Amino acid sequence: MRIRVAATVLSGAVVLSALAVPVAAQAAAGPSAKAELSSFFANSASAARTAHAANSAQTVRPKDGIGSITFSDGVVNGGKDIVLGTTTKKSVTVTYTATSSSGVAVTEAFLWQGTDPSSTDTITGALGTDDDPVCTESTTQTGVYSCKAVFNIDAAVDMVDNGVAGTWKIALGGYDLYASASFDDNVGTGKIKKASKLTVDATPEPVKKGKTITVTGKLTRANWNTGTYAGYASQKVQLQYRKKGSTTYTTLKTITAGTGGALKTTTKATADGYYRYSFATNATTGASTATGDYVDVK
Repeated sequence: MRIRVAATVLSGAVVLSALAVPVAAQAAAGPSAKAELSSFFANSASAARTAHAANSAQTVRPKDGIGSITFSDGVVNGGKDIVLGTTTKKSVTVTYTATSSSGVAVTEAFLWQGTDPSSTDTITGALGTDDDPVCTESTTQTGVYSCKAVFNIDAAVDMVDNGVAGTWKIALGGYDLYASASFDDNVGTGKIKKASKLTVDATPEPVKKGKTITVTGKLTRANWNTGTYAGYASQKVQLQYRKKGSTTYTTLKTITAGTGGALKTTTKATADGYYRYSFATNATTGASTATGDYVDVK
């Protein structure tokens, strides 16, 4: 994933002929999103220190939100979790509002984890965009821009050794029409989670009514580093049943996944129907449900 930054003026009022956008795309070829993020924010902070030196002697940091542009209403993926398997390719939209009485020339957007986006040492994960976000000025409110950034995520490439599943923050930076730098490292948050999978096998089949059915299965989740699905132990999983002819599953019991994500429990045969396991989402892992396994009850 690579960022290409253009000094495009989004308002026709002013043309910036020499706007130097300080991102790693102007440095070595093919930098990581982590390097791009730290370079953008470190250099933007430097630009802001220079611009505001006459008014303030304090050190400017990205989290201070310095500059004429204020960023707000950041939303990741429409408010929905981003769930990635080992080879998932997904285009994720981040929307936000940029407001400035001095106009907006260009903005940049990142998804990141860590404590300080201006240093690679304090960034645990970062994702960038392939193209500049698109910002459109309101027709009724001067200086208010609705912006959209698209993150083309390839789990097999972007998530290997890049952060962990959980909460990611939106970092935004930009320049107004007078080349004043602005930035905010936490305009909103979103969840990036590992995909999970479930299997189920109910035996014996057929079975006599009232006899015991043994239901086995396995819970796994994506390991982005190895590109495989690994057993996910110590997680609560529901055993569910749907009677033949019905469209609704009911929960029979909740069990805990054992070593390697192994699942095993028993239940009494009552009528023809389907058995499945269901796992609810948690802070780092997406939900999953096994395809129901039919059991014929005699």
